[in-house]
Amino acid sequence: MSTSSSPLGPLRPSPLVEQAAERLRARIAAGHWEVGGKLPGETTLARELGVGRSTVREALRALAGAGLVQPRQGAGVFVLATEPTPDWPTRLRRAAVTDVYEVRMAVEVQAARLAARRRTPEDVAAMEAALEGRRAAAALDDLAFVDADIAFHAAVVAGAHNPVLDDLFAEFTPVLRRGLVDLLALTGLRAQDPNTADAEHLALVRAITAGDAERAADVVRGELEDPFATG
Repeated sequence: MSTSSSPLGPLRPSPLVEQAAERLRARIAAGHWEVGGKLPGETTLARELGVGRSTVREALRALAGAGLVQPRQGAGVFVLATEPTPDWPTRLRRAAVTDVYEVRMAVEVQAARLAARRRTPEDVAAMEAALEGRRAAAALDDLAFVDADIAFHAAVVAGAHNPVLDDLFAEFTPVLRRGLVDLLALTGLRAQDPNTADAEHLALVRAITAGDAERAADVVRGELEDPFATG
């Protein structure tokens, strides 16, 4: 691959940073600069793109955030990859439901354990309200029931008082929602029991209320290990 830089051509007036980043991204994807190779300096790139150095700097920062380049102090900017590294939400959207479910197990088991240790009266009230909401949704369609089920588990995670766990569960939610709706449609699980797994959800609330961390963790583990149980 050639490391020489041919003129990239002037850009349209706006938005310059986005256009500069896209032009450089296309060059990197085409192999104009090899992985491990050094990009031309900001002054050279700015001249070829017809923009200021500050615009080039912002464009390179965007490419670094995508995992395409890496600035090295005193050495310049080097190519790391020809394709961007997918961000976390994108990776989750592409992930298999089974893979997400395995991680969900780790998140929710620990969240239940922590909720039993840290729950407040307000947390317990929120879980109880969510449990009633789940029961009410049993009379509705699968989508409404899944949403109510997820809301219940979100209330349990919130009881752990760990914002990282909250964020992880929120990121999982779209994938879980699709997977649970598909599961119910394929299995017809709610045909015989519209409020499937209610006893397990009640047991979880009771364990958390009682402050029994290991019981709470065991209840969640038992639920999630059963592929035919919703929740």
